[in-house]
Amino acid sequence: MPSTPSATRVRWTLALLLLRANQVVDRGCIIQELWGENPPRSAVTTTQTYIYHLRKKYQRFSEGEFIETRPPGYLLRCDESEIDAFAFERLSAEGTAAFAAGDAERAARRLRQALALWRGPVLADITTGPVLTPRIRRLEEVRTRTIRTRILADLRLGRHHELIPELRFAALENPFDEWLHEQLMIALSEAGRRAEALDAYRELQRTLDQNLGIEPSHTLRQLQHDVLVGAVRRPERAEEVA
Repeated sequence: MPSTPSATRVRWTLALLLLRANQVVDRGCIIQELWGENPPRSAVTTTQTYIYHLRKKYQRFSEGEFIETRPPGYLLRCDESEIDAFAFERLSAEGTAAFAAGDAERAARRLRQALALWRGPVLADITTGPVLTPRIRRLEEVRTRTIRTRILADLRLGRHHELIPELRFAALENPFDEWLHEQLMIALSEAGRRAEALDAYRELQRTLDQNLGIEPSHTLRQLQHDVLVGAVRRPERAEEVA
């Protein structure tokens, strides 16, 4: 496969067509993404030039026409399994369904496979516009849910010791995220480190009080009590992912 186009707007056009693979993308949609509400007079011609460059660059790597002209725009043909974004969403959905069905082992495996496809922020080298931005936001939201469901699956499988370093780091990176602190407390408690679980609660309590002037939620206060009396309840449902 050839390298990614070096020209920013050509690369940008390719990203839009790939994330809408096998669908007709209106030329006006491409123009809006690339130039917003004030496109230049040459926008249509320039877009056609970008499509020409993409066809020329990738056509020999594709059976049949790589990008078809389909009124009112263009259609990029490809196997969606070869696009990380689509493969990620499929694996994430399979893992989430497995967790909901009670198969934590399969869930953890599928969700790890999904997360392994991430190599950094989506389209990090492109300043996206009004068409791509919601799609990227959706992928990032799915990634967050995928991570959290995978954590729940690992907790259900008793992988408390392995989870503790990851959860400590995540809690440090997200000091106001009560869900992450909750899972850290559960992992510590289940690993027999109740004093550290209570320390984690006190740290969160101090952070919330000093920065927001609030107390931890009822769920966290109840968890603190459960840790104290040795009656921690593990999250069992995907719906418990915040």
